[in-house]
Amino acid sequence: MSLPDLARANWRKSSRSGSNGACVEVADNLPEIVAIRDSKDPEGPVLMVGPAAFRAFTEAVTTR
Repeated sequence: MSLPDLARANWRKSSRSGSNGACVEVADNLPEIVAIRDSKDPEGPVLMVGPAAFRAFTEAVTTR
């Protein structure tokens, strides 16, 4: 498996992110991958998961 080109990533913060700078950014425009990074360290490590795993995660943490 080759790694996706993160230069093409369209990073966005959650609409629920606070103004304290403790945010994560998500890029979900990459083929077959969702990339996640710390907004304070955009050049740092990136967690990459499949779309189904990311969907399961967001459903699990969503307050209903």
